[in-house]
Amino acid sequence: MTKSGWQFQGEQGVFKLKHPEKNSYLYFPLVNEAGMMSAITPNLHGGITSGHNTFLMEPVSVDDLHNSKASRNFWLYIDGYGAWSVSGNSAKQNAAQFVSDEEESEMEAGFLWHKLTRHYAKLGVKAETTSFVPAKDDKVELMKVKITNTGTAPLEFTPTAAIPLYGRSADDLRDHRHVTSLLHRIYVAEYGMEVQPALSFDERGHRVNKVTYSVLGAEGSGKAPTGMFPINEEFIGEGGALDWPEAVVRNREPLATAGTELEGYEAVGALRFANVQLLPGQSVSYVVAMVISDDRLEQGNYASQYLSEAKFDALLQENEAYWRDKLDTIKFKSGDAEQDLWMKWVTLQPILRRLYGNSFLPYHDYGRGGRGWRDLWQDCLALMVMEPNEVRHLLVNNYAGVRIDGSNATIIGSKPGEFIADRNNIPRVWMDHGAWPLLTTLLYVHQSGDLDILLQPQTYFRDIFVKRCGERDLSWSADSGNKLTTVDGSIYEGTILEHILLQNIVPFFHVGEHNNIKLEGADWNDGLDLAPNRGESVAFTAFYASNLLELAELLTHLKDNTGIETIELAEEMGILLDSLTGPVDYESVDAKLALLNRYYDAVTPAVSGKKLKLDIAKVASDLRSKAEWAISHLRSNEWISSQEGYEWFNGYYNDDAQRVEGDFPQGVRMTLTGQVFSIMGGVATDEQVGKISKAVDRYLKDAKIGYRLNSNFGGIQQNLGRAFGFAFGHKENGAMFSHMTVMYANALYKRGFVKEGYEVLNSIYNLSTDFELSRMYPGVPEYINEKGRGMYTFLTGSASWLLLTELTEVYGVKGSYGHLHLEPKLVKEQFDGQGEAAVETLFADRMLQIVYRNAALLDYGQYRIGSIAVNGQSVQFDASGSGALIQRSVLDALPKEGTQRIEIVLEQK
Repeated sequence: MTKSGWQFQGEQGVFKLKHPEKNSYLYFPLVNEAGMMSAITPNLHGGITSGHNTFLMEPVSVDDLHNSKASRNFWLYIDGYGAWSVSGNSAKQNAAQFVSDEEESEMEAGFLWHKLTRHYAKLGVKAETTSFVPAKDDKVELMKVKITNTGTAPLEFTPTAAIPLYGRSADDLRDHRHVTSLLHRIYVAEYGMEVQPALSFDERGHRVNKVTYSVLGAEGSGKAPTGMFPINEEFIGEGGALDWPEAVVRNREPLATAGTELEGYEAVGALRFANVQLLPGQSVSYVVAMVISDDRLEQGNYASQYLSEAKFDALLQENEAYWRDKLDTIKFKSGDAEQDLWMKWVTLQPILRRLYGNSFLPYHDYGRGGRGWRDLWQDCLALMVMEPNEVRHLLVNNYAGVRIDGSNATIIGSKPGEFIADRNNIPRVWMDHGAWPLLTTLLYVHQSGDLDILLQPQTYFRDIFVKRCGERDLSWSADSGNKLTTVDGSIYEGTILEHILLQNIVPFFHVGEHNNIKLEGADWNDGLDLAPNRGESVAFTAFYASNLLELAELLTHLKDNTGIETIELAEEMGILLDSLTGPVDYESVDAKLALLNRYYDAVTPAVSGKKLKLDIAKVASDLRSKAEWAISHLRSNEWISSQEGYEWFNGYYNDDAQRVEGDFPQGVRMTLTGQVFSIMGGVATDEQVGKISKAVDRYLKDAKIGYRLNSNFGGIQQNLGRAFGFAFGHKENGAMFSHMTVMYANALYKRGFVKEGYEVLNSIYNLSTDFELSRMYPGVPEYINEKGRGMYTFLTGSASWLLLTELTEVYGVKGSYGHLHLEPKLVKEQFDGQGEAAVETLFADRMLQIVYRNAALLDYGQYRIGSIAVNGQSVQFDASGSGALIQRSVLDALPKEGTQRIEIVLEQK
């Protein structure tokens, strides 16, 4: 398609954007597995860090990107002209860009590198600045600056690299900013300078510090700088600034050489290189390395590894191959090549979430590192098809964060098995947290066929909070450890299945006045955090109900396919399986809560350690009866209508126990979340799904920003959540929140409402790529605001859901207990001119290229699978509706090397 803004180049997802500096808030991620996390902007601004307490450059929020002058910079003092910045980040160039386009600029980026080209034809100088973080074990960001004389006369200049070195915790940005500079110890050596603060001066205490922050550089040939300006105030001069530093503007002689040691000042990695004369057409290059290390550097080692043009180019090539290999585990090929390339950037996003967490990029200025419980499980959805080798271990390990009361730790540390109740030890429970692990584990079981994972033993998380954080157990102390014990003091373990059952059965009894599950601290929408007493989440009552049905089916499959007749559960869990031990009336809120309190008392402060051996069929029956009751309850009590005659499910009750959706004096109130899980989990009948779709189009669909998360509730809602304090149309208050919009599409596809689902997904793509409005690089944002701008780019759980929806629903490639289930839901517009659509993906430890051939260009609903060939050989398959099941044994017989082609011919129904 023809559009303004960035344009794709070639077939690897590389894109270009002319005059990128004319757009605000743009940034690009550069990262590696070693923990180097950077963000870079069109004028080389952005952050460089390895964690909340170790920022090489100053921590930045999005407004700092154009207000702060502290960026990566590289200066030329050009004879006869003066100071010129290769990034355009000088006082003179910043002023000139608003009145003149004399300087041409272009940004180009790929996986995962960033290149800025600036050309000042009048001066005869072109600068190409390429940046990336190598796929190495070091925390290093590399930058190569190539200067070319494009004029007709010799070009003489003096080059200076200038990277401000912040070198401390983000907490020091406004808390003891000057005092912490007094800790700085600055060491100048042959290739650059290092800053090693004497102490870590942050909330963890005043401890001896070893972490070192360095800026090193060399000419492309490997020749070291001629000198340095290590102290910021001396580099910029009295009355100067980083965008007009005296040392460059007046072309001062360097103030320090190798061996100089300084202390007590703000530092800048300002490296002066030898004067240069370039004849017309000639070029010269410089390589700069920004390093965070655990201690002082051996600069010679870093120089030999990184500081030459040949090394830089080789590492860049290696880096491109690394990311290409990672992202080629899933590739889409449809009738829209542009959208297929865009999906490559979406594919990257779940990996970025794993590496950055939800922090360290400019929009994510609230993050301190780590990931939340929900993020952990949702990000695993995409990793399941992209990085499957570690998934089993991850899943088993994650279950150690579950508490015996069905709640869980909410913050996941950086080390395996490290779980925290919450930041600052605040007791809080998100009521939706128990719902996600089953969904992720089921995907794994269906992809792999590995039922044994359900019977793996795992410990439980234990801290001071008990009874879903309703009480503190003062007998517990930090010395007690964070694992649940039995009454005799030994560590208790239960199966993964036991953990899953607990997380889904406990909420069933934890209900409010309307017999829906209590909202507690919030659900998926963290902004609904002001109804902890009487609030209820109807939306997630539907999700938990569908989970109970899924569990019943899973147990039945386990029994039928493994011969397992019984399962062992903690003795106390017999209380929760009430139909087996002492049935209660599910219509009675009091009876449910009384049962739950009996269970809480039984497991506080420890469990007996004894196990119940239960008939697996009876446990499945208990779960099914709970699910069926909940579904009937929701259909009977939460189906509502507006005066205009539209119908949908109410999603919530507020802290005054009032229903929040429907007709109100301020207008109709509706939430998208309340519809998604009712549709996805089968609570809504097919007829109701159709009615919900019409209601969503009426009250939530907006031509400018797509499907809103909610309609305008008309003011703050102190009895529901902080989200309504946000301006309407922003973030969780009525923006197009990508995560829930993608899940809405997923739910529609699941239920066979394919045209409606396609329209939803297409809207997200069109909104994200409309650069005039979205002003974002390729990918899906966390949300689209009222102006149509893409917000909180790169780090969003919606990318996992979008990737999964495209693969498993649109292209219909999914597992069924290890077998391959193919059920495409492609509309005719998604096939190319030859009637083909394809996806490459990992399944059964093999790369599969799955090609759908639709020669007659039939639309969804008109075709079915006619024949299947694997590597040209026809294979038998089990028909399943409009889909087909290929037995795992067929795939296991294929070689693991190379790509195996599965060709599916679609024919008229």
